[in-house]
Amino acid sequence: MTTTPATLIVVDDDPEIRELLADYLGRHGYRALVAEDAEVLRRLLDHETPDLLIVDIMLPGDDGFTICREVRRRSEVPIIMLTASADETDRILGLELGADDYLGKPFNPRELLARIKAVLRRTRIPCPPAAPAEARLVAFGEWCLDRMTRELVNCQGERHSLSGADFQLLQVFLEHPGRVLSREALFELTRGRPAPPLDRSIDVHVCRLRQRLGEDAQHSQLIRTVRGTGYVLTAAVEAQP
Repeated sequence: MTTTPATLIVVDDDPEIRELLADYLGRHGYRALVAEDAEVLRRLLDHETPDLLIVDIMLPGDDGFTICREVRRRSEVPIIMLTASADETDRILGLELGADDYLGKPFNPRELLARIKAVLRRTRIPCPPAAPAEARLVAFGEWCLDRMTRELVNCQGERHSLSGADFQLLQVFLEHPGRVLSREALFELTRGRPAPPLDRSIDVHVCRLRQRLGEDAQHSQLIRTVRGTGYVLTAAVEAQP
């Protein structure tokens, strides 16, 4: 049985980087397409459904942030952002806009490959059908998570799609209700690797998840901050039939 290779689109205005990554990713079993700017990417997305985007922040015309914002309006396709800036603000902004991971330039292609595999593992593995220990619907507070469709459902039955990163983070909280989880533990449980020193990306993801849950970051009741330690999901979690 043959497996269809994942389709990746590399968006970078440097032709050498595009060629290098397309060749490298192709040799590792991926179908790699390239685009030099946002306009070319838009044309590609008219007839391609990629499994993951790799987007440089600094692009001529519309930058990587604009692309991320635009893509998130219509799709939850995973996005890895590339940045040559040492300023952490760029990375935080990218995560706030819905990116799943980021990587600083210059980088080792092997590290990018590892990031791609980790993100695809989190986002491509379908949730299993309902089972006694792992029901499709999980209720907490005034919300319910549909693990099959990766959607939040509120009391009115309205559905809200989650990105791969938001879904994975919520899954971790739901698997450990009432337990204080450190930033390092959350990073490792969601990314599959240890957190880099001084990394604060988990704070950004928690903030975004709180917004999805309709909560104010300063007065969150569902996901509370434990000062100096991490975060805890305070609601009871129940599997729904």
